[in-house]
Amino acid sequence: MAESRALQQGLVVAGHGRHCWVEDAHGVRRLCHPRGKKNLAVVGDRVLWQPAPGQGQEGSIEEVLPRRNLLYRQDELRSKSFAANLDQVLILIAAEPVFSESQLARALIAAEAAQIRPLIVLNKSDLAEPFARAWERLLPYRTMKDPDAPQGNAPRYPVLPLSLATQSPEVVRALLMPYLQGRTTLVLGPSGAGKSTLVNLLVPGARALTGEISQALNSGKHTTTSTTWYWVDGDGCGDGERRTALIDSPGFQEFGLQHIAPMQLAACMPDIAAHAGACKFYNCTHLHEPGCGVLQAVGQPGQDGISASRYKIYKDLFAELSRRRY
Repeated sequence: MAESRALQQGLVVAGHGRHCWVEDAHGVRRLCHPRGKKNLAVVGDRVLWQPAPGQGQEGSIEEVLPRRNLLYRQDELRSKSFAANLDQVLILIAAEPVFSESQLARALIAAEAAQIRPLIVLNKSDLAEPFARAWERLLPYRTMKDPDAPQGNAPRYPVLPLSLATQSPEVVRALLMPYLQGRTTLVLGPSGAGKSTLVNLLVPGARALTGEISQALNSGKHTTTSTTWYWVDGDGCGDGERRTALIDSPGFQEFGLQHIAPMQLAACMPDIAAHAGACKFYNCTHLHEPGCGVLQAVGQPGQDGISASRYKIYKDLFAELSRRRY
């Protein structure tokens, strides 16, 4: 009996409330319950678990192993974790309805703070006029330089056009797989952007798998789980080789950043950070100080400037984070 209940390593692939769906090294998934009153495991976590005696295919999570990173949002009342141990986050927005640049910027800032590479995808390229307007609004992101690139002129954020309504699964895969291959990618975005459609195009059978997980996690109720892990290149986590995975997440309308300090904000906005080193004062807030390199760059044309919309987002966020409640 002791041997059958020895601790095993597993991967959290779905969650709802306090319960998780854990996949073992052989690709077998089972419902697991946390020890204690609170479940700290999120999708993407590696955990130590053991089978529950007399519970069939169920088990218990005994320990959450150390994470490489965690992407989450936080308002004044609570935190909401998306997923852990990510290689990148694909932020999916749409040309119509008009996307919120503030929400996009907040998601990018959260990814930067967690040191997770972002990829921006603009859906509905088949809508010519709305797409042209949205593509123009993304100009600051399409031209933003990556200060960490060897040549110094590579884009910080890849920005890709997409039409989920008209492009075939083969075309979508050809466009996205060079960015997804061998990585664990969280698909993030507001409601209605097309996240579930994208996942279903890239992962045949994803909808059926979601239904199975929902039934197990919710005692037979057909309720969408909070976040779900899908293997793009087959079933199971294999023998440790790098695999391609997508994590689908629920849409969001708000994206709090209360876990980021006001003075940390500039470092999480690459176009602001690129000019912060030219400031006269080391503790410059980039709001009103004389000799501020950021203020001097606002409104300047070309890739070396800071767009007025991006600076307004910085200024509004700095004020919001400075009003945090302790």
